[in-house]
Amino acid sequence: MLTILAEGLQKKQIAYGLDVTEATIKTHMTAIFRKLGVRSRTKAVLAIGKLNLESAESRENEYPETAAALKQDRQL
Repeated sequence: MLTILAEGLQKKQIAYGLDVTEATIKTHMTAIFRKLGVRSRTKAVLAIGKLNLESAESRENEYPETAAALKQDRQL
């Protein structure tokens, strides 16, 4: 959810992509904001950047089997 938030998509777009309701996305975003101690998406993205989160590509090297399985699922 953190990386999706950083992409700047609207709640409706995120909900559609994850096949959940907008209310679910709003609930998760509110929880993320609370944990980060922020009140806006912009401040959340800045706080996320400070956390120095790994990208999905860098994790592929650590978990090649999982990365391969995810790629296969995306092709279906």
